[in-house]
Amino acid sequence: MSDKMKNLIVRAIVGALFVIIMVGGIMHPHTMVALFAVITGLTIWEFTGLVNQRENINVNRFITTIAGVYFFLAVAAIRTGITSNFVIFVPYLLSIVYLFIGELYLKQEDPINDWAYTMLSQLYIALPFSMLNVLAFEQAANGITYQYNMQLPLCVFVFLWLNDTGAYCSGSLFGKHKLFPRISPAKSWEGSVGGAILVMIVAAIIGYFSNANCQMSQLSITGWVGLGFIVVVFGTWGDLVESLFKRTLGIKDSGKILPGHGGMLDRFDSSLMAIPASVIYLYSLQMFG
Repeated sequence: MSDKMKNLIVRAIVGALFVIIMVGGIMHPHTMVALFAVITGLTIWEFTGLVNQRENINVNRFITTIAGVYFFLAVAAIRTGITSNFVIFVPYLLSIVYLFIGELYLKQEDPINDWAYTMLSQLYIALPFSMLNVLAFEQAANGITYQYNMQLPLCVFVFLWLNDTGAYCSGSLFGKHKLFPRISPAKSWEGSVGGAILVMIVAAIIGYFSNANCQMSQLSITGWVGLGFIVVVFGTWGDLVESLFKRTLGIKDSGKILPGHGGMLDRFDSSLMAIPASVIYLYSLQMFG
């Protein structure tokens, strides 16, 4: 068996396991929180390891990672109704203050870069993943308890996966015009349009069946199509942002934790923009819809 075939098999197996773990984890509120707390930690750990390879950069990987995971769990605690007291964020704030003050004693040549990359890990990774809790948990009709709705977070990832599949297929068949050649030469406008069409078709189908079941109905069919479009656009931007990040660092993959698929950032780059954009979109519908 050739190396290319072996790599293809490994990639397929890892991809299938990844989807199974993701879907299985999102099915239950406790496993969803646990799964994405781990994902948040692994992604921040990977990110800080990459930036620490740059000259004169020395981000505290351990405390920065713990802070990001804690932030995710604190948002989950608020959204699930475990607590409504924002004092839960005090340990997170103290850890951030410590990371700033700590630079006073490390005698780094460029502490501003350490601060910048530390905060970037929180804004770029911890905050977007934390917004999954906003998608997944909503206040019940009684205004006191919270209920878990796996449909929204699951569909965001399904839309991202479908967009990748549709973009690859249509790009391979029809791709001629480069989408962003400076950052990602392989992407084409034809691929992006093909991925978007596939996602919006699936979104309309989900909307149709969701509205057929009053218990599950949350968005109109048009609302679902709009969500699909938002996920496609911001997911593509998220992919391009990570490509720019890797190009700046001069690396091909962000890591090797997922054989055949690269690192955590490689797997979740699109979601880091699509998740917060979806939250903004859904709240905008509530406010102006």
